[in-house]
Amino acid sequence: MNKEEKYNLIARDIEEIMTGDDLKWIIENDIPLKHYIGFEISGKVHLGTGLVCMRKVKDLMDAGAECVIYLADWHTWINEKLDGTIETAGKIAQGYFKNALMKSLECLGGDSSKLKFILGTDLYHNNDKFWETVIDVSKHTTLARMKRSITILGKEEGEGVDFAKLVYPAMQVADIFTIGANIVHAGMDQRKAHVIARDVALQIKNSPFQYGKKTYKPIAIHGPLLMGLGKPSKWPIDESERDELISALKMSKSQPDSAVFIHDSEEEITRKVKKAFCSEGEIGYNPVLNWAKLLIFTKEESITIHRQNKHGGDLTFNSYDELEKVFEKKELHPADLKNFVAEYLIKILKPARDFFNNGNGRKMLDQLNAV
Repeated sequence: MNKEEKYNLIARDIEEIMTGDDLKWIIENDIPLKHYIGFEISGKVHLGTGLVCMRKVKDLMDAGAECVIYLADWHTWINEKLDGTIETAGKIAQGYFKNALMKSLECLGGDSSKLKFILGTDLYHNNDKFWETVIDVSKHTTLARMKRSITILGKEEGEGVDFAKLVYPAMQVADIFTIGANIVHAGMDQRKAHVIARDVALQIKNSPFQYGKKTYKPIAIHGPLLMGLGKPSKWPIDESERDELISALKMSKSQPDSAVFIHDSEEEITRKVKKAFCSEGEIGYNPVLNWAKLLIFTKEESITIHRQNKHGGDLTFNSYDELEKVFEKKELHPADLKNFVAEYLIKILKPARDFFNNGNGRKMLDQLNAV
C-alpha cells in the first residue's frame, strides 16, 4: 500500500478529519500510526459502535496502525452508567464489552487478535505521568470551556452537573497523551474533547508527539452517526432541522427498538427493521437508507436486491448513490429494501450472535443483563 492509498483508506467514509493535511504529513514522514478509540461501558453494543466504529478500526489496521481500544471504566463511573460503580464497569468492560468489540471486528473480516485493549483502571494505577497530564491539560483550558464540553458526556450545555463531570474532559484528553495515540477516533459527539487535545498539544510538557525537534498535534477522525429506526416526532421535517434531528434520534441503547444489537436474534433483527421508519421515495431522512449506506456499502462494492418477477425482478446496485436514486424515484419499495437490509445484517452478524448465544459469551451477556 502506497502513502496515498493509506491516506485514502483512513479518510474514507468519515464525517471529518482534523486535519487532512496533518494526516498526510505524518504519513509522508513515515511516523508510526497509533490509533485510539475510547468507550464508556454503558450497556449492550449496537451497530453504531459494533459495525460503524469497528469498520474504521479495521481500515486503520489495514493501513498499518496499531489500534488501541480504551475501556473507560472511570469515565463510566463518573457518568453514572450501569449501576454507578467502578467495580461493575470494570467487570463488564473486561468481559462482555471487550468480547463484543472483538466479535464485531470479526463480523467485518478483521483480525481481533491484533487489537490492544487498555482498561482505564490499569492505565491510571501508579501512573504519575497520567495525573500530571490531567493537571497540565487543565492549566491550559478554561473552566468555561470545560463546562461547554460536558456535551461529550451526553449532557446539555449549561446543565448543572457534579464537579467530577467537569474533570471528565481533561481526563479524556490526558488518556490520548498518556497512550501516545497520534490518531484519535470517535463519533462527532466527542469532537469537543479532541479539539481540546489538539489545542493544548503544543503547550503541555513532555508531549509524546515529536518528530525531530517538531511537536505536532494528534489527528482526530470523526465517524458518522447511525440513525435510529424510529419515526421523527415531527414529520415532514424542515430541512434546516435535519442535522439536529439526526443527532437527537441517533441509534440509542436506551431505546432498544431504535437499535439493532450485535447479538440480536434473527427474529429480532427482522422485526426491528420491518417496523423502521422508511417513507416511500424519501431520501432526506430515512434510517433504512442510512443503514444501507453506512453498514453495507462501506463493505460491499455491489449488492443485489431480490424481488419477485411481478414486482420487477432483481435489482443490482454498484454504489449507494445508485440505490438512493432508484428509491427516490419510487422504483424500489420500502418493504423490499427492508427485507434486504435485515437479511444482510442477519448474515454478517452471525459470528457475534453465535458467540453470545453459547458458553462464556452467554454468561457475559447474562451478567450485563443482570446489572
